[in-house]
Amino acid sequence: MRFKDLSRLKRPKPLTITLGSLPQNILMTTYAKAKAFKISELVSVLFEKSFEWYGFTLANNDHPELIVDIGLPKNDFNLQDYTTLGPQRIAEFQESLSKDVIINGWIHSHGALNYRHFSSTDEKNHLTVLDFIAARTRKPLTKKEIAIQNLVLLEQDRFSEKDLEKGSVCLITDGAITEAKIMETIYGSFCYSIVIGDEGWHEQQIHCREKGILSGHTTVWSKAADIEFVETDKTLSQADFPSLTEEVKQKIRPHTDPPPELIERM
Repeated sequence: MRFKDLSRLKRPKPLTITLGSLPQNILMTTYAKAKAFKISELVSVLFEKSFEWYGFTLANNDHPELIVDIGLPKNDFNLQDYTTLGPQRIAEFQESLSKDVIINGWIHSHGALNYRHFSSTDEKNHLTVLDFIAARTRKPLTKKEIAIQNLVLLEQDRFSEKDLEKGSVCLITDGAITEAKIMETIYGSFCYSIVIGDEGWHEQQIHCREKGILSGHTTVWSKAADIEFVETDKTLSQADFPSLTEEVKQKIRPHTDPPPELIERM
């Protein structure tokens, strides 16, 4: 047989069945938004200068896509233009939460800086948070057929060691079969990232990881995202300010004379 156009000789696409999806936009309660900007205000008032700070966005286990609160861990150190984030702090803070609350991302302030974007340091922090919370935000996205060349089908108790030498993969069943499709689950995880400024601006991204349970094939990608604010019964009131003020005093650690190498940011 002759083929005029070899482009017609294409492998059939693997069978893919959609099971779910990752967030395309960020949902955040107005309470969480108000608390984030209040923390920035308190930092400026208490320390008489604008410093960067970071915290974690929190969600309930049964609705991991919605940011319901801002958690403020003990920051390692805070500068006017730099703040660090380490996996130990994430683990310590997660352990302090009740079992029905999870971290679904992180939020930080650029203070009074006029840099209204994520920096190269921020990009590293995104991956640090995603690595830690991936298991908690994981959900099945698709079932995808794995294309296996030289798949050998064997029947239990009816094959020899010599048969195992054949093929790249052996599927052993308890009954005779002549054809099989192998489908793996592709799991997806996400992490929210939000940066805010003292002037009221904010920018946000969603960072995602997809991984095949059998193949181990992993892809990591990021996208800018819109944010939708959701009204709830919980509001930030004057009664919340004393405890929040004390928390900022205890957990923000300004460095007024840092070594030069720590000031490198971008």
